[in-house]
Amino acid sequence: MPDRVDLSAFIKAYDVRGLVPDELDADVTRAIGAAFADVVVLPEAEGPARVVIGRDMRPSGPELVDGFARGLTDRGVDVVLIGLCSTDGLYHASGALGVPGAMFTASHNPAQYNGIKLCRAGARPVGQDSGLAAVRDLAGDYLAQGVPVAAERGQVTEREMLGEYAAFLRSLVDLSGIRPLKVVVDAGNGMAGHTVPAVLGTGAGLPALPLDVVPLYFELDGTFPHHEANPLEPENLRDLQAAVVEHGADLGLAFDGDADRCFVVDEQGAPVSPSAITALVGLREVGRELAAGRTPTVIHNLITSMVVPDLLQAAGARTVRTRVGHSFIKAQMAEHEAVFGGEHSAHYYFREFFFADTGMLAAMHVLAALGGQPHPLSALADQYQPYVASGEVNSRVADVAAARARVVDAYVTRQGGGPVVVDELDGLTVSHWDGHPQWWFNLRASNTEPLLRLNVEAADEDIMEKVRDDVLALVRQED
Repeated sequence: MPDRVDLSAFIKAYDVRGLVPDELDADVTRAIGAAFADVVVLPEAEGPARVVIGRDMRPSGPELVDGFARGLTDRGVDVVLIGLCSTDGLYHASGALGVPGAMFTASHNPAQYNGIKLCRAGARPVGQDSGLAAVRDLAGDYLAQGVPVAAERGQVTEREMLGEYAAFLRSLVDLSGIRPLKVVVDAGNGMAGHTVPAVLGTGAGLPALPLDVVPLYFELDGTFPHHEANPLEPENLRDLQAAVVEHGADLGLAFDGDADRCFVVDEQGAPVSPSAITALVGLREVGRELAAGRTPTVIHNLITSMVVPDLLQAAGARTVRTRVGHSFIKAQMAEHEAVFGGEHSAHYYFREFFFADTGMLAAMHVLAALGGQPHPLSALADQYQPYVASGEVNSRVADVAAARARVVDAYVTRQGGGPVVVDELDGLTVSHWDGHPQWWFNLRASNTEPLLRLNVEAADEDIMEKVRDDVLALVRQED
């Protein structure tokens, strides 16, 4: 028997995510639970140690949760089970109860996957550099050598928190006075089918809102029978787009499997970019901060549209640009006491929500903005989508370094296209935004595959296409 079982194949930089039962089973989650207790929970506990656990609708969830809870209680930690919830529902529970948490979900991954998102008390993230690597190694030890059992085992209790979650969100955005709106919601058979009736409807006993919600795929089903629960892929939005037009709705909302991300389509069925939503919600939060006499800070990642810093800085906010990845955004949110943060991937972070991400709260801000004025969402969104973006274009290359070097030579060494600004915060970003014509691009290497990821934005379609095609030709040139 080895001294340690290697779990690095499925315990990654930000979370645990693996195949069931090949990689994840109850024995593995018991070892991870025990390691989480010893690395994170017990060293930080003030008084009796507790952990709150939630899960999404995947069929493997109950067994994996049971193993994890046994690992915690074996180490003397009490467990609070809140059952079915969204990932932001687990963050709320961690923040409201002031205890570490574990969410069992594989987000938008296919049905055969499951995983765990871990957090410290107050929904503070646990990632590679903040404890997850140590949890992984100790769990590998425990799998090889056995989990030591504390003299006094922890206790398991159950608690229903959906109503508290819904009431908390309602306290942050008042929708009671908006004009009546019809909204189609595609839950993708994921956890939004559980949370939307509670937050936007009367399912948790809260008063009715002036919303006519048309449900699409609200049945919880971790096999995802209708489409993958990943709205980032355009094909997964098609049913929502068609339903919005069919029902004459004011807008559509699409959530991913664990309902922590939200995508928006307008009344014509056209997607509204997450950058536009970042600008819209950011301006609402900035206005509230300024009205309270505070100087607001907003976080955005480096492939978010330039409209975000443009509009937010003009409104009086300080903007902070980060690397791509939720762990970087969360760290910057906390460091700068930022009121809001947004990513191109439709993760939205709020200071009032424990600096954590919540798609539901972002959706409520969109509803409040739309319902507080008479114009359709297409007209409202146009204010926040003045530029043209390529979206992320992936290129599989034999030699990532050589491909990148060709781009550097063309755009930096020879300063192709005029004076440019270059930075390497995350990959290579080349900007011609202060010149004419306006454009920028970012070229990042994948951490896991021989891929280069390209994002381009420009003032108009022709310029975007020219820069995109030119950079792609350099990247894809045969060595």
